[in-house]
Amino acid sequence: MQDANAVNLAAGPGVAIREMPMAPGFGAADYLLYVNRKALGVVEAKKLGETLTGVEVQTEKYSEGLPASLPAWRRPLSFLYQSTGAETRFTNALDPDPRSRTVFNFHRPETLHAWAQGKIGIASASLVFETSDGYGVPSTLQRRLRRMPPLVTDGMRPAQIRAIQKLEVSLAENRPRALIQMSPGSGKTFCAVAEVYRLIKFGGVKRVLLLVDRANLARQALNEFQQYITPDDGRKFTELYNVQHLRSNTIDPVSRVCITTIQRLYSILKGDPDFDPNSEEESAGDEISPLRREPLPVVYNALIPPEMFDVVYIDECHRSIYNLWRQALDYWDAYLIGMTATPSKQTLAFFNQNLVSEYGHAQAVSDGVNVDFDVYRIKTQITESGSKVEAGLWVDTRNRKSRRVRWREVEEDLTYTPNELDRAVVAEDQIRTVIRTFKNQMLPETFPDRTQVPKTLVFAKDDSHADDIVRILREEFGKGNNFCEKITYRTSTARIVDPETGSITYKNTGIKPEDLLSSFRNSYNPRIAVTVDMIATGTDVRPLEIVFFMRDVKSGNYFEQMKGRGSRVVSPDELRAVTGDATSKTRFVIVDAVGVCEREHVDAPSLERKPTVSLKELLKAVGMGSTHIDVVSTLASRLARLARQMTPAQTASLAQATGHSLPELIGALAASVDPDVQEARAQARFLVEDPTPEQIEEVAEEARMDATAPFLPSEVRKRIEEIQQDDEQVIDRLSKDTVLSAGVSEEAKQKARATVESFAAYLDEHRNEITALQVLYSRPHGQGPTLKQLKELAEKIQNPPLGWTPDTLWNAYRMIEGDKVCGRSAADRAADLVSLVRFALHQDPTLAPFAETVAVRFSAWLTQQEAAGVTFTPEQVQWLEMVRDHVAQSLSMDTDDFDNTPFSQQGGLWRAHTLFGDRLTPLLEELNGVLVT
Repeated sequence: MQDANAVNLAAGPGVAIREMPMAPGFGAADYLLYVNRKALGVVEAKKLGETLTGVEVQTEKYSEGLPASLPAWRRPLSFLYQSTGAETRFTNALDPDPRSRTVFNFHRPETLHAWAQGKIGIASASLVFETSDGYGVPSTLQRRLRRMPPLVTDGMRPAQIRAIQKLEVSLAENRPRALIQMSPGSGKTFCAVAEVYRLIKFGGVKRVLLLVDRANLARQALNEFQQYITPDDGRKFTELYNVQHLRSNTIDPVSRVCITTIQRLYSILKGDPDFDPNSEEESAGDEISPLRREPLPVVYNALIPPEMFDVVYIDECHRSIYNLWRQALDYWDAYLIGMTATPSKQTLAFFNQNLVSEYGHAQAVSDGVNVDFDVYRIKTQITESGSKVEAGLWVDTRNRKSRRVRWREVEEDLTYTPNELDRAVVAEDQIRTVIRTFKNQMLPETFPDRTQVPKTLVFAKDDSHADDIVRILREEFGKGNNFCEKITYRTSTARIVDPETGSITYKNTGIKPEDLLSSFRNSYNPRIAVTVDMIATGTDVRPLEIVFFMRDVKSGNYFEQMKGRGSRVVSPDELRAVTGDATSKTRFVIVDAVGVCEREHVDAPSLERKPTVSLKELLKAVGMGSTHIDVVSTLASRLARLARQMTPAQTASLAQATGHSLPELIGALAASVDPDVQEARAQARFLVEDPTPEQIEEVAEEARMDATAPFLPSEVRKRIEEIQQDDEQVIDRLSKDTVLSAGVSEEAKQKARATVESFAAYLDEHRNEITALQVLYSRPHGQGPTLKQLKELAEKIQNPPLGWTPDTLWNAYRMIEGDKVCGRSAADRAADLVSLVRFALHQDPTLAPFAETVAVRFSAWLTQQEAAGVTFTPEQVQWLEMVRDHVAQSLSMDTDDFDNTPFSQQGGLWRAHTLFGDRLTPLLEELNGVLVT
């Protein structure tokens, strides 16, 4: 920065000249910007607090008033800034419709130099794009985004095509933020990769940042880039462009795509030399710095300037990214593109309500992109009502942290509620009863044709609960360790307890959660994975067929994400590779052991604002006088959690120490941070209808001081710490649990009933339009529909919006008709449509696989032949059985079919004529009529 009377343009590549006189009539620019000895921009400086919208006119005036004697890259000057020091706005006059935008800081001189020449740079001097748009105006990113070529849609789903096209419209309109909503499994990441390729190749985007919430999602994204085959070039993305999955805090200057977690990105922006990769395995929502309202502020980093990335993709990040972590997003002078399956109000607000594409679960199911689900509800007596351990009995107690078990006598009746299960009390028979019902009742009812347990994901309440579930699952199924595995963030660490002091340390086990997850996804074992949060969002396990809730979930968005783990489609071959007796995945089953599907879910903000801060630290902060809203709110949450684990004696002792009951203490803390409550108090205090923020804060501060006052005495805080350290679970092995009910939910039955009724209505409506239905309705003697005709019917009913397959229809009938429906011998066989249509038309009393019906009819036909004195040799019977099996698959048999397997291997048509002579043709005609019609 230099004064106008002491200019030295050789001082550096970029020079800002203060109070620079312009041409007569144009006054003096606050700052004139030079790069490489030529002027290219101006800055209008305003006082702190002044608004900048409208100031653009002044900078435009200065840009036109550069004296003719001064050298310039372009006239009028191209780059216009308005700044108060705290806020800076920037206009690129080279854009087709120049519009100011907020920037974190001024751009580097090298950046402005490249832009002035219509260049984009990966390294500081690399030229990788044209220098002009053909009209004498240097090319800009905004100009290029308006000239994107048509999308090559080969192999893309309609929802993916729509999402990319709508996004490109948003980018062409220069909307800074855009949100894409797509159902889990519908290809959000594929869309991102396809669009990133177009943005780099055709839009001249220099570099793209892809942000994810956890390290395993970064690995999935990297794999998506590695597998993507470019539609116009035929090579893979990574063969054309460098993709860097950040495992250190150094960004490779030649990378066109960088993939990282929000946690590592924040660390990079702070200037940290490195970042612990273990911290990337958990959600960003758990990484908040202790006792701070938000992470330390991001400051300008010259090594990673805000213009380093042109586009930032944000994939399924924890919703706190748009609040506590948003400064790591606001830093970039880039287009921000969000991708999510479940957008919250906070997410929509961050992206300026610019939801460019919506694709929900119902539409995805209709399109065959997702599979639908059934709900199987298990209710037990203890799950619903809790239980009681009578005084005088001896029970195990287990320390939740050390897992040390000891015996103690119950001094008074211990009555516990469902909310205390697996927290204060572990009722082993409750867990065992749920799992036995899952094994002995749910699996046979919902997967009657399977001998192998479908891939199952169990959601547990916490790590300790997960341990109990894993142990009991192995015992009840009589399997070894590899049958059921726990996959959580803690899998990679082992808890070490000092036997003398009881102190706890952790060490690395060498087990990587991603390796267990890969086995769950790609190998036969484990059949069942138990997790808490790690596989709850984003993680792709396509062969998963059962999602088992043994924990409640209050957040609607989080619940939908968890459900979405089972909705992904998978090819029959990929499914059979891990579940050998499966045929196809046409739906998944939610096993609800806690009523999570029966209650309304909300997305209200949690009281828990500091998840990584210990209760001891919170109490210490309060004891030192802190009334910060985050400290008070989190203390309320922690005490509420502790209350569920406390014994009556502990509750009484705390009430005696504070003079208040625990619900009163928690209620006062929660009310003191409730904005509605404090606004009402301010209205009453100041006798106004609309109190000012200052009045509300005055009342709220007093409320927080009153609510924290009971915790000021050190003996109170010490007592709370003692109660927490005495954090033991009672292991109730005495209470016997019973099943109250188990079966598919009423909602699932209603959905099945609607499917059955819709199928019957469809048959009646189209009976004269579809050839297969004409034949099945009329049942002409000796004639059934051909396989080609059935495949036509199968295609019509599977197309949107119906989305029916033989398997989905079969499952619906099984749910409604019960014993009238037999198990399937082979799912998704088109021939089974014959059985389905006949059953729907009440032509057959039971619904049995077509092959099974053919076998029964064949046996009856043979019996009739014997009664009529017709006999067959063993070889003739063998050939007739091959004819039977062929008809069961193809619905008909003629002499040309003898040239195919297995007949050709036994001598073909020649051998058939030798065996049956002139009887061959009449036999085929008779069997076609008997077996099919």
